[in-house]
Amino acid sequence: MKTPYGRECRFFYGDYYRGRNFEECRGLINPQEKQNWDSTLCKDCPVPAIQLNNNCPNLVLTVYISKVLFKKRVKVKASCSKTLLPVKDPNIGCGHCHEN
Repeated sequence: MKTPYGRECRFFYGDYYRGRNFEECRGLINPQEKQNWDSTLCKDCPVPAIQLNNNCPNLVLTVYISKVLFKKRVKVKASCSKTLLPVKDPNIGCGHCHEN
């Protein structure tokens, strides 16, 4: 679904049917982070760019909110479900799933 900033994200959900204005990030796991989330965090979220650059089905993204100097930002940790290893750069991938 498209975020309010026009980028496609698989974690963003918005329900606007018949005047509803419900938006949520389904990538957040922690219930307290879900309450603190608002759609302005989608502006600088790295998830849509990662999804454009790497469409590997084995890439698992863990989304969380970090606070840096009174600003909230969305951060991402990535891992591979095939090799069970953390991924350093989720834009590229682990390097094991799509070897040449």
